[in-house]
Amino acid sequence: MAGRGKLIAVIGDEDTCTGFLLGGIGELNKNRKPNFLVVEKDTSVTEIEETFKSFLARNDIGIILINQFIAEMIRHAIDAHVQSIPAVLEIPSKEHPYDASKDSILRRAKGMFSAEDFR
Repeated sequence: MAGRGKLIAVIGDEDTCTGFLLGGIGELNKNRKPNFLVVEKDTSVTEIEETFKSFLARNDIGIILINQFIAEMIRHAIDAHVQSIPAVLEIPSKEHPYDASKDSILRRAKGMFSAEDFR
């Protein structure tokens, strides 16, 4: 991938994925695998987790965006990911507002600092 940046992957509801796809993030890798998963009512947790793990294994993905309510379904897999790349960012959806107390990355970052570090 010399000369090319890394991709953003999205695991989200239809509105989230549509917005990012309209923004131009949609790509297929050399194996014709997309860098997004639209999660619908009938999408299994197993499929979500397998897609998440496949995005982690791809060397062309630098950031994984995931709706926070979907991240809750596979929290164990997200908490097990400790590498900095790809970065996993939890984002709100239209129907589910962001809750900072559930964000595993934010919780880890808070654990790195104490109140005295900000004085």
